[in-house]
Amino acid sequence: MLIGRVLGPRYQQLAKNWAPTLFTWGSVAGVGLIWATDWRLFLDYVPYVNGKFKEDK
Repeated sequence: MLIGRVLGPRYQQLAKNWAPTLFTWGSVAGVGLIWATDWRLFLDYVPYVNGKFKEDK
């Protein structure tokens, strides 16, 4: 494991414990970014949604 070579056993355990929390807050930040900006900017890269709004452009 790459983390094992860089970090000691204490920090490996801390990283494992914090991973779900960091993933959750990262997801919240991603959704907040999409909400705060133009959602079409992001959803134009999703194939199904991209084809749905062709006539609006």
